[in-house]
Amino acid sequence: MKKLAILASGTGTNAERITQYFAEKKTAEVKLIITNKEGAGVIERAERLNVPCHVVSSKEFKEGKALQVLKEYDVDFIILAGFLLMVPDDILHNYPNRIVNIHPSLLPKYGGKGMYGLRVHEAVLASGDTESGITIHHVNEHYDQGAIILQAKCPVLPDDTPDSLATRVHQLEYEHFPKVIEQLLV
Repeated sequence: MKKLAILASGTGTNAERITQYFAEKKTAEVKLIITNKEGAGVIERAERLNVPCHVVSSKEFKEGKALQVLKEYDVDFIILAGFLLMVPDDILHNYPNRIVNIHPSLLPKYGGKGMYGLRVHEAVLASGDTESGITIHHVNEHYDQGAIILQAKCPVLPDDTPDSLATRVHQLEYEHFPKVIEQLLV
């Protein structure tokens, strides 16, 4: 059974969904959650899910502590779920083609450093786009520029707010991300 690690910086809704999905399917197991933020909501979710959670600061990521923790848990595959740091080279080199990310837009639109969460949805609405969605992609040394694995779309409605659009985009994330991860593990 593949051992998964989830890296998350925020509330951890995708981390929870992925953990529950694999607990039910038994095709892989989330062995570890790593966050770079003290007090992130994902910490509480990890506790509820009985998944070990490590807080590794930005500085410690650069110094190799995250890689050390990943190796300690013998992780096979890494999932970024709302993780806001650039993945350091040491991790990229140790996990080639075994790190995936989900982004709340149809890349290459609205990607890159600083484009996350409601900022993305605000930009989509400001542009007048009629559709948005998600992109699941491999992770490389550039923000949101790895090879695209899957994109799923939803409409942008005339009366949308950043929050209402985010709700529809989250539904796409919850539906597709665990399934795509499972397919990549085969």
